[in-house]
Amino acid sequence: MLAPCDVGYTPEEPTVTRAWLTANGGGRSRSHVPSTDWGDPVTDSVSEAANTVTVGVLAEQSDGERRVALTPAMISRLARRNVAVVRAQDAGATAGISADEFAAAGATPGDPATADVVVCVGPPTATDIDRLRPGTVLAGFLAPLSEPDRIERLNKAGVIAFAMELIPRISRAQAMDALSSQANVAGYRAALLAAQHLPRFFPMLTTAAGTVKPAKVLVLGAGVAGLQALATAKRLGAQATGYDVRPEVADQVRSVGAQWLDLGIEAVGDGGYARTLTDDERAEQTRLLNKAITGFDAVITTALVPGKRAPVLVTADAVREMPAGSVVVDLAGESGGNCELTTPGEVTTVDGVTICSPLNLPAEMPGHASELYARNIVELLELITDPAGQLTLDAADDIIATACVAGRDQLTWPATDDQAPTEQEARR
Repeated sequence: MLAPCDVGYTPEEPTVTRAWLTANGGGRSRSHVPSTDWGDPVTDSVSEAANTVTVGVLAEQSDGERRVALTPAMISRLARRNVAVVRAQDAGATAGISADEFAAAGATPGDPATADVVVCVGPPTATDIDRLRPGTVLAGFLAPLSEPDRIERLNKAGVIAFAMELIPRISRAQAMDALSSQANVAGYRAALLAAQHLPRFFPMLTTAAGTVKPAKVLVLGAGVAGLQALATAKRLGAQATGYDVRPEVADQVRSVGAQWLDLGIEAVGDGGYARTLTDDERAEQTRLLNKAITGFDAVITTALVPGKRAPVLVTADAVREMPAGSVVVDLAGESGGNCELTTPGEVTTVDGVTICSPLNLPAEMPGHASELYARNIVELLELITDPAGQLTLDAADDIIATACVAGRDQLTWPATDDQAPTEQEARR
């Protein structure tokens, strides 16, 4: 999971003020956006005549990505706020949503790049970015930590970009927390993968032929994905055990019916995330985990450190000591993997142990994953638009301040007089 980063911005820098918006076209009508030859007169006329913000939905381009950023139910909700939606022709098809369903909700097919606000799931392509107008607002998973070049491209394009993975962990932002909503899907699917690949029953069975003992499942990392994996494994009848370097999550692990594995190592970082272990802590953790892992039939790993390589929790030695037929499901493959023998995106077998490293589990449940993500997006859109459908970005809002990763050169410092302070003055 990602945390607020310093790629392209710092939390102390300014955000959009209403004064800036007023000076540059109020609700960001087309009057302050440079004219182009490729605008869509249909969608433009809708925006100007109704005096509303238009939202464009990109078609996802990443391999295997089947989700869509807005669903019909959320489009209907936006319509009640006088927000019009334009979707790319193919957007939503892989999520099982038909063109008729989009049309019934009020979305029109067209060029999403002409909209005031453009939404996506995965990062936009370079072509998508280059087609966005200066001043366009973009929201999606933008990978600002791992792909800073994309953020620089957005800055050069004059796009005001919000990274959904940087939504702060505060109570007011819970409904916008896309990382958590998608991690729930990933944790659920991870438990199903473990059950699928394990050549034995998950639950205890008592039959005329005898009693089968339940499988033992260990989940490393008790964040949202880990807790959902524990809860799902428990529902499937397995004996579930959770481990995390943050001792305060022990009660959460127990609350889903799982046992807590206490190794006596604590590493609590900023924002509720785990910090990187010291060399001594890592060595002790490795020794204790190697011993513990051999007693489980399935191990699901979900541990991530924001902006850094995922910690190695399951060593090659631990895998070789696991019973034949055991399963490791590594959800951290995109960040290097929690298992030393992980091959990202593949299912491999080492000494009789199956190692799975799926790269985008939420995309395997595109319907429900899209519903959850679309709600996150709409909550953000409702934050940056008023009830009349005007774009209003509040300079004092900590959600906007934290999630904005590009376009900050367009923003102004809030000031009580006619002269805004310099950056240095504002930081004193």
